[in-house]
Amino acid sequence: MTSTRPLALVTGASSGIGEALARHLAADGYDLALTARSTDKLFALANELHAKHGVVVSVFTVDLALAGAAEYLAQALNNAGLQVDVLINNAGLGQIGPLATNDPAELRQMVMVNVVALSELTRLLLPTMLANRRGKILNVASTAAFQPGPLMAVYYATKAYVLSLSEALWAELKGSGVSATVLCPGPVATPFVTRAKMGNLRLFHMMQVMTAEQVARIGLDAMNAGKRVAIAGFMNKLSAALAPLTPRFISLPIVKYLQSAKKG
Repeated sequence: MTSTRPLALVTGASSGIGEALARHLAADGYDLALTARSTDKLFALANELHAKHGVVVSVFTVDLALAGAAEYLAQALNNAGLQVDVLINNAGLGQIGPLATNDPAELRQMVMVNVVALSELTRLLLPTMLANRRGKILNVASTAAFQPGPLMAVYYATKAYVLSLSEALWAELKGSGVSATVLCPGPVATPFVTRAKMGNLRLFHMMQVMTAEQVARIGLDAMNAGKRVAIAGFMNKLSAALAPLTPRFISLPIVKYLQSAKKG
């Protein structure tokens, strides 16, 4: 029997914000298409959500850092007869440290996932949404999008790209029946922090750290309301509002300090 529930595609769904988004969406009555590199984690989550909520969950193991990954995923969805109603571009990579010492291969992967795959997947799935005159897109950026980030220069730049792209898309889609929202969390307690070696940064000891579940709910509520930008947390909203008003000679040393390792 064919499901009549709407389908949400969540990238980077095996842990962190992506997993939390998948859990909230299943509870909200969405069928799911989940993608990440961790096959075992995806199937475990898929089985759990199907058993708990009765939704249909499809799994696609894809490394979005590879060239052509977005096209491969879009074709796999099409081959499975799945039409995406909600696109959640959550997958992301980060790397800490001065640009001069960053690993070039990791930088390339970060740009491919955070920028290229997000852009291409949106481009590939958007025409069907427009033809149907319904659909929602949620791109996960960061409060890093609002300012340059010494010691995470490329990561901050990729998130600025996501913010800019999403806001432009929001304007393009007005009146089309399709919406685009960008979610900008601050520090979040997720495995991403461990992978990017960010846990010992002053940022995570001096700023409000939210849970993935809190951030996911804020993002989905904003998406459902058709909002342009959702910034998770009052202090993060305040810092994002102040960022364009603060001279760079003041903000850059502050960000660099927060991005440096905590001593002791």
